[in-house]
Amino acid sequence: MTGDASRFDPGVELPYAGVETFLDAPLRDFYDRASTGDTDRTEDGLDAFDAAVTGIPYDGAVSNRPGARYGPRAIRRASGWIAYLSGYKGGVTNIRTREQVDFADLSLVDCGDVPVFPMDHDRTGESIAAHVGALAAETFPVVLGGDHSCTAPSFHGFAEGAGHDTVGLVQIDAHSDTSTESPIFGESFHGSSTAEVATGPYSDYSHVSQVGIRGYEAPEFFEFADDTGLNVHPITEVEDRGITSVVEEAISEAAAETDAVYVTFDVDAVDPSVAPGTGTPEPGGLDAHQALATMELLGAHDAVGAVDLMEVAPTSDPTSGTANLAAALLVTLLERQFATTDV
Repeated sequence: MTGDASRFDPGVELPYAGVETFLDAPLRDFYDRASTGDTDRTEDGLDAFDAAVTGIPYDGAVSNRPGARYGPRAIRRASGWIAYLSGYKGGVTNIRTREQVDFADLSLVDCGDVPVFPMDHDRTGESIAAHVGALAAETFPVVLGGDHSCTAPSFHGFAEGAGHDTVGLVQIDAHSDTSTESPIFGESFHGSSTAEVATGPYSDYSHVSQVGIRGYEAPEFFEFADDTGLNVHPITEVEDRGITSVVEEAISEAAAETDAVYVTFDVDAVDPSVAPGTGTPEPGGLDAHQALATMELLGAHDAVGAVDLMEVAPTSDPTSGTANLAAALLVTLLERQFATTDV
């Protein structure tokens, strides 16, 4: 039977239907513009969007459990439920923040995944920097990881693409990632991402603020932090002072004397009882409320110019709870940046 197919358009798509993009954003081929080197700002360019999403399906630099290569797909899938709710209800009220959210006001595009090369870590890093840089030249990059080694090239790509001289880093994480060399993994792996950021051309340790650090670090870690100027807010400080006070201080530290702030959220910052789907789980982390509050605060700050969410390993979480939380964290930051109205 043939006829007018538009008669069957319900006006809203089920969360498990259609092509999976982040928050059901339109899909755009990265190479529509990147392949030609055309970065002129036109109405057809990425600058027409509030933010652009890309995934990095790479976990070739992990030291424990693999699986973060599947993170971008899982986060996109989980975000479909939030998009469905907004479309079904014609906008939503965020009960936590008491704000009206209309995702129709969030102009978002999904540019697909960065090409990665599983047997070539250096080439993968160059690809990440180039692709994130192409987004940053025109809009706000949202990066779905991938293991945390992807953050350093993404950070550098953001700084170069956006034309910034100095960029601060707010790192929400269980681990400091300040290793400079491993006898097994070499100089560049997911435990060295912050060191690569801080010793690179666009930042230093005094512009890095870490929230939620716990577990075990190298001997004399706190002496190292004092010597380098690294701003460390361990989980015990969050417990003593509260998440709001700590995150506000971390943002101020990272934003001081910098052109912009890059946010990296390693999902292992969250307690594994809440988010077990990660490569290096560490007991005693943030709860879901603290994690969401963190993104609310970061999303409200004008200095924040890019965000990534790393280390979601859905193969270690059959409940999909980790990916669901990851999607909610990113959506929380984006709605505070671009799509909220006070009640």
